[in-house]
Amino acid sequence: MRKILLIIFFSILITPLYAGPKDKVRDGFISKKNVHPVKNDFNINDPKNKIILIYNHGQTENDMALKACAWVSMLRNHASLIDEEIDGKRIMVYNFCTNHLAGDMSPKKDWWTSKTPEVYTGKHKLDKRVEANLDLINKFVKAGVPRKQVFITGHSCGGKTTLLFMSRYPDKVGGGISYMHACFGKLSHKYKVKKLGVEKAMEKFRKKWKGPHDLRQKMNDEIKNNLKTPVLAFTHPKDKYEGLLSDWLEEIPGMKRIVISEKYKINGKKCIRKGDDWSESVKKGHDMDQGLCFQYYNPVILDYIASRIK
Repeated sequence: MRKILLIIFFSILITPLYAGPKDKVRDGFISKKNVHPVKNDFNINDPKNKIILIYNHGQTENDMALKACAWVSMLRNHASLIDEEIDGKRIMVYNFCTNHLAGDMSPKKDWWTSKTPEVYTGKHKLDKRVEANLDLINKFVKAGVPRKQVFITGHSCGGKTTLLFMSRYPDKVGGGISYMHACFGKLSHKYKVKKLGVEKAMEKFRKKWKGPHDLRQKMNDEIKNNLKTPVLAFTHPKDKYEGLLSDWLEEIPGMKRIVISEKYKINGKKCIRKGDDWSESVKKGHDMDQGLCFQYYNPVILDYIASRIK
């Protein structure tokens, strides 16, 4: 029973309550009208005048292989950018499913909750997701899309993947956009960061889970020390995962961080998340980039992309 509760606790991707079979989105280029993929091949018409945004989903386990990918509600805001034009180049969005990957220390069960060595050896799931993105980007480049017109983006663990990718392969893409980066549980909430402060809260985390703490810190240090290319990153103070643990991003030269208002409104508008045939209010900071009100930031995103393709 304890293990089941731990697995639930460390869930990263918040699945919409009303999500059904129609809401699931597979791999491929999504459409603007109904969000679902219209194709997953690499025959791109007029590739030199296309801008590709690769969307990386979150995940419900830190290191295990999973079947889920993304849902319509997660992609509506990204779909709203499709066909926007920058310097004569039109935006396309590719939903990239990589949940089938598993870390080297978690072929059958979750490394975090099992009695494994404290030090992670081999490639973690996020490392493999980074490499998968590199392979995908190379396919787009081979198809004729200029490398500077390919952008990696992602939510939650996908946001962490984005930051790791940009710290390792900054010359392979035009830029990166991270939404609510996280992949190590509800750290802000569970360890009372607001009350204790970052240092004491993370001491508690390390005392209970030394291996996960040290792996997270290793990844953060890599991003902080190696990231040189400007990245656009969105965080929210009420994000129970990494919301109050994100100030270190400010120490990265060129980082374009946007802290969304503490309220569940953007520009005074209530945030609603929509699936295929359902809608609900956004009540979690971790999901703010999925609310339709988040489209308020579309001009900021487009300006960032424009600054990177020049």
